[in-house]
Amino acid sequence: MAIQIRKTLLQVESVLIEGGRAASQPLTLYTAAAVVTNPWAGRGYVEDLRPEIHAAAPVLGELLTKMIIDAVGSGDIVEAYGKAAVVGLDGELEHASALIHTLRFGNHYREAVRAKSYLAFCNTRGGANAPIMIPLMDKNDEGRRSHYLTIQTAVPDAPAANEIVVALGASVGGRPHHRIGDRYQDLKEMGRDVGNPAAV
Repeated sequence: MAIQIRKTLLQVESVLIEGGRAASQPLTLYTAAAVVTNPWAGRGYVEDLRPEIHAAAPVLGELLTKMIIDAVGSGDIVEAYGKAAVVGLDGELEHASALIHTLRFGNHYREAVRAKSYLAFCNTRGGANAPIMIPLMDKNDEGRRSHYLTIQTAVPDAPAANEIVVALGASVGGRPHHRIGDRYQDLKEMGRDVGNPAAV
């Protein structure tokens, strides 16, 4: 079954002033989203989601990655990245998860930006204009707190009850005036091992 894409959204946000002070480097946030028909909506409980995952996830991964890279200009410029999906009220949370928690989706983005970190994620259920929250982290350093960011956006008419909004996010730059250090500083001060931060 081919994925049905109703619309796409590209959003660019630039933060020039934070806390009343001009940013030494503006933070630019990018969002690429697609509103798609939920391939499992109206079918009751579906045990095997793989056929639709295999058909839809690569298409969405390729499309949204291209939108981000075209907007930013280069995968090398992307500093932080993440993904999200919001399923409409006739769907299961598993349906949102199915389209983004597969290498068939995420690897398009990961390879395009040459990332080492895992893709931060959020999967939720909601109606039209539901918040789309895309958590971001540094693409190569999971402990770099300056790049712990969240893009919040929405699509006024999506998701409909039988739709899913799938999105990728990116940043060029970190939080302006970041001053809380990174997790390695905490680990050193607490005498913890970087490879085993919870000491378990």
